[in-house]
Amino acid sequence: MSSVSVRRGVQTLAEMRKRRLSLGISLGELARAVGRSDATVSRIERGRIRPSYDLVQKIVAFLDEREGERTPPLTASEVRHGPLVTVAPTLYLSEAFRLMERGGFSQLPVVEEDRVVGSLSESALLRALASPAGRRGRVREYIEPGYPIVDVSCPADLLTGLLTRYPAVLVSERGALSGIVTKTDLIRGLRGMPLRREAPTGAG
Repeated sequence: MSSVSVRRGVQTLAEMRKRRLSLGISLGELARAVGRSDATVSRIERGRIRPSYDLVQKIVAFLDEREGERTPPLTASEVRHGPLVTVAPTLYLSEAFRLMERGGFSQLPVVEEDRVVGSLSESALLRALASPAGRRGRVREYIEPGYPIVDVSCPADLLTGLLTRYPAVLVSERGALSGIVTKTDLIRGLRGMPLRREAPTGAG
């Protein structure tokens, strides 16, 4: 292993002590986990010893594992955005388009009497707006299959598989729809980024 690689590893340990303390891990516990003495780990933390690449990997892996134990798994509740904007089958396409444009949506659930009956996508709108007759149409004439619905407690990593097959996933809380998750929402959530988009009012 080159000295450059080792130096890069050492750089990842610059905040090691701070991270260890924030996780409530004692010096002795970390030392036992990586097979070193308390004194050796203490010197590493103070920058008095340059650790080997393998030791760096062991320390980082142990801290990552403990951090994972402390951090609850991400759920659908944390990656959804809302309030949920829906359209009715009887809504004119021109009105649906305005809702999409105003909210920056690429698709909307179609709901009738509190029941999801399908979806409306940008692709469907494009097909409709390409003809004069379509521009005067209603959502029900261009309705597409609906999206799967998951509970708020559903682990976010399980949404990955669903979003490879569907444009979006709806989130239900106590039997009522409470939000929607798109690919962008899930990526933001997994990266720890806030969901900033706000839904327009007056839909449904």
